[in-house]
Amino acid sequence: DVAYLRSVLPSTIDDAFFDYLATLDASEVTVTAIPEGSVVFARVPFLQVKGPLLVVQLLETTLLCLINYASLVATNAARFRLLAGPDMKLIEMGLRRAQGPDGALSASKYSYIGGFDCTSNILAGKLYGIPVRGTIAHSFIMSFRCLEEVQPRELPPRAGGDPVDLADLAVSWLQRVCDLLQTPPSKANQGELAAFVSYAVTFPCDFQGLLDTYCVRRSGLPNFCAVALALHQLGYQAIGVRLDSGDLAQQSKEIRGVFQACGAHFQVPWFGTIPIAVSNDISEQSLEEFRREGSEIDMIGIGTHLVTCPLQPSLGCVYKLVEVNGSPCLKLTEDEEKMTIPGMKAIYRLYDAAGHPFMDLMALEEEPSPSAGQELGIRVLGRLEETTKVIPSTVEPLHRTYFRDGQVCEPLPSLPEVRTHAQVSLNLLSPAHRRLHEPQPYPVAVTERLHQLFLELRQGS
Repeated sequence: DVAYLRSVLPSTIDDAFFDYLATLDASEVTVTAIPEGSVVFARVPFLQVKGPLLVVQLLETTLLCLINYASLVATNAARFRLLAGPDMKLIEMGLRRAQGPDGALSASKYSYIGGFDCTSNILAGKLYGIPVRGTIAHSFIMSFRCLEEVQPRELPPRAGGDPVDLADLAVSWLQRVCDLLQTPPSKANQGELAAFVSYAVTFPCDFQGLLDTYCVRRSGLPNFCAVALALHQLGYQAIGVRLDSGDLAQQSKEIRGVFQACGAHFQVPWFGTIPIAVSNDISEQSLEEFRREGSEIDMIGIGTHLVTCPLQPSLGCVYKLVEVNGSPCLKLTEDEEKMTIPGMKAIYRLYDAAGHPFMDLMALEEEPSPSAGQELGIRVLGRLEETTKVIPSTVEPLHRTYFRDGQVCEPLPSLPEVRTHAQVSLNLLSPAHRRLHEPQPYPVAVTERLHQLFLELRQGS
């Protein structure tokens, strides 16, 4: 590394500088941060790094790279979770649309933290322990032309006994299903039926159908029901279907009606509750439409609009110097929102009597901690000209020290623990702050002492 830097930096640089670079380590660096998975608001420093100036400057790009996209995707996933509600199953399916393999793995990991239930990315499952789920591909169904291509085609009953030709059994059930649905069996695509039979023979306990390769109503649905009922006759139970085109909400209601009709007519009670999954360029607007129109959807696969974050392609976290050699410093700018808050700070979250956070407070590190039930005089960012009085019911210090003297000094949570913490953090927010459209702004404030320091440095400059 040092040799490479010598080759690209000016030749006038002193050799002692390169000798110094070769000795760098992180033993003098201290990192404090808000725990991973916490809700963090604008202007609140969620990570503080102390150490030799050159070392902590070298960390800037690395830390921002690791934090920005991860936080962005986790936030995007959390928005989808809030829209979908707590009971909807969400699958991350963005591997083919993500910005390269590293972006895809990050997207899978941080979508899980944000509230998704599983991923179609098998490598993410292997590396991070995220539950993996998938469905049949259109190419698999399209690769079959007729039932003669199904090999093997026999399946023994689940309770034991002689194998049964599942293809023949499915054909007999297809006639009965089509009679019930009043649709001609000739309209059901034979290649699709063959694909379903082949899949069912291989995965009799995990049979699922992709219904829209040809025509949902005339082909995919009767073919699936025929194979699922054939499996039921042998003691197995289908696990679900997927839709990937068309009016997903309306189709889900029609499919649920067919499942319920088959369950009642053929006396198979569980048939009416077969899970229905959907995919196809799902966005936040899609989820809002599902809720508005009503649907029978149980599971949603989301890819492009999750991992590429089109509503906000970058998060914009920044890394700013606030103190050097014990002296606080301030970045002044024409844009007041981009001014930094000087000094090393402690961060507190203030809760109301209902248990909801109502404000985050920045204080100088040496200031005494605020106390529950004690009136505080503070200045809200954006309204710094006026003092506001607040009385928190609970005060939570947010920063913890994670790295000191070259060692990790706080136990790092597992991925499921971070995911749980993220959902708890979101659920603590009041509905007014949590809503996605026109939310009530969440105030961030500074103590009077920190505000006074800010004024002194600005006036001194």
